[in-house]
This record gives sequence, structure tokens and C-alpha cells, in this order.
Amino acid sequence: MSQEMLTVKLCELDEKIGKMRSRIYMSGFAQHDRIRNQIRDLRQECEETDLEIRKSLEYSRAEAVGAISEAYAEIGRSIRKAKRKLQESAEKGEEAAAEEKILLAEYMLDFAMQAANSALLSSLEAMDAQMTSDEKEEKETL
Repeated sequence: MSQEMLTVKLCELDEKIGKMRSRIYMSGFAQHDRIRNQIRDLRQECEETDLEIRKSLEYSRAEAVGAISEAYAEIGRSIRKAKRKLQESAEKGEEAAAEEKILLAEYMLDFAMQAANSALLSSLEAMDAQMTSDEKEEKETL
């Protein structure tokens, strides 16, 4: 049962990464007003997803969720801190600010890929643990 849940989550992740890839590609050809609309829409989507994740963490009964919740909060604080520093440096001028935002975006995409790979690794390790447990139970019943 848990393997099926993880498979569904991995499919969702694959779909979201595909959507992100498409957004990035299409943004390269978009007009400025379309980019601003995408920013608005994605900002709202991010806020809604963040709220859903925080609620899910808050209402979970699993013991390990406390550590996960704190890690999620720390990541959020770190991202907000980096964005504040970026905003402060934007006072250098538009060209310098744009270059720094591009650099930040590149690193955030790298971090996102690393997070996706870590999620995949955790999923595979969980599946391995479940299969090991199932095999052990099967041997004991024989």
C-alpha cells in the first residue's frame, strides 16, 4: 500500500517538473506582460501549496514530522533571507539586479533538482524497507 502511495507522489513530482520545464521554456518566448501574469499566478500557487504543506505537517500524527516541519520552516526562512538580500542589492541598478536574480534562479533550480533527487532516493529507500519487511514476514509465516 505505501509503495503505491509513493509511486503516485513520484508521478505527481514528475508532472510538476514537466510543468516547470514547460513554463521555463515558454517564458523564453513570452512578452513582458505575460511574464508578469505568470509571476502573479505562480506566486499565488506557491502560497497555496506552502499553506497546504504547513497544514499537512501541523496535523500529522507521525513522530518524525516535527523534524521535517522544522526543516521546512528553516528552508523557508533561508529563502526569504536570500530574497531580502537580493532586494537590498537591487539598489545597485537594474542591470546588476537582473544578473543577480538570474544567478539566484539558476541556483534555486539546482537546489530544486537536488531536492527532487533526494525525494526520489528517500522514496526508493522507503520502498526497499517495505519490501524487506514484507519478505521477512513472508519467511516467518513459512
